[in-house]
Amino acid sequence: MALNIKEAIKKPGSLRKALGIKKGEKIPAKMLNAAAKKKGKIGQKARFAKTLKGFKKSWWIEICIKRVVKL
Repeated sequence: MALNIKEAIKKPGSLRKALGIKKGEKIPAKMLNAAAKKKGKIGQKARFAKTLKGFKKSWWIEICIKRVVKL
């Protein structure tokens, strides 16, 4: 699963750029929620960002390590 998520992010920073937020700054939750309600690619990317935001980093790291050890 971890490898599929990594492949799903094809253009890192494209949502931030489309929303007009400077590089290095976080996207405010209010703006992310508004973008998630939109149609098209921006809405799709915002909904995916909200999904990724819910993952815990420790969980993510454990999955990646297990995948590398099995390979």
